[in-house]
Amino acid sequence: MSDSASEPWVLLVPEKSTKIRRQLSELTAKGGLVHHLDARDLMTEQGVFRTFAETLRFPGYFGRNWDALVDCVGDLCGEVTGGGAGIVCVVHDADRLLWTGHFPLLVSVLCQGADRANSAVDLDGDPLDRPAVAEHFVLEFRDFDGAEIAARVEQPGLTVTTRDGFVGVALDPEEWH
Repeated sequence: MSDSASEPWVLLVPEKSTKIRRQLSELTAKGGLVHHLDARDLMTEQGVFRTFAETLRFPGYFGRNWDALVDCVGDLCGEVTGGGAGIVCVVHDADRLLWTGHFPLLVSVLCQGADRANSAVDLDGDPLDRPAVAEHFVLEFRDFDGAEIAARVEQPGLTVTTRDGFVGVALDPEEWH
């Protein structure tokens, strides 16, 4: 994770990781924003839609479904992105989500939205009328088992890597680009 539009978009990490805390501090020092979400608010699909809409100030026409979440996460602007300096959403106590039915889909949707935000071109390769926004999602686990977490989010269309005590997830470029 950094203040640049570099992969992986979603990081699954041990709670209170010193490395992540340092990177979050560096981001905020540069004007970026860190938004905090509690996993208890994300236990249902409707809770996911409501919490992200409130935290990231989605427009009133947000459709409260997975496709609409991808669209809104991929098109954040202004005050919720630190004016372009970058954004990180930290989900605390992510252990609660690991075995919910929607957890793998949530990770995929966050990857899709962040991939769009971190790009300066649209899905057709045409330039967007906004700069890329460095956007990442960090899910913190109290009981971190990298192999178990990686196995839970492994799915077609995603690249899952385990290194340095973290699990990183991004879109598989061969399937998405």
